Amino acid sequence: MGLDYCKSGGLYKIKNVNADGKLFYKLLDMGFINGASVEVIREAPLYDPMELKIHNYLITLRKSEARLIEVEKV
Repeated sequence: MGLDYCKSGGLYKIKNVNADGKLFYKLLDMGFINGASVEVIREAPLYDPMELKIHNYLITLRKSEARLIEVEKV
């Protein structure tokens, strides 16, 4: 499932990053690597963007970017 479908308070493990080009490297630089744990902290009132915690950092991603990250529930 894509990270964009995950709900607040959930803990997930990254399986794959399906982005291309500069966005792929941007996500890798932010810590979105295979096997990393990511927690959904909260979503904006209209569900876009979403705040995530990964490697003890808080990061905000658009749903369109989160859709490219495949995760599984931990």
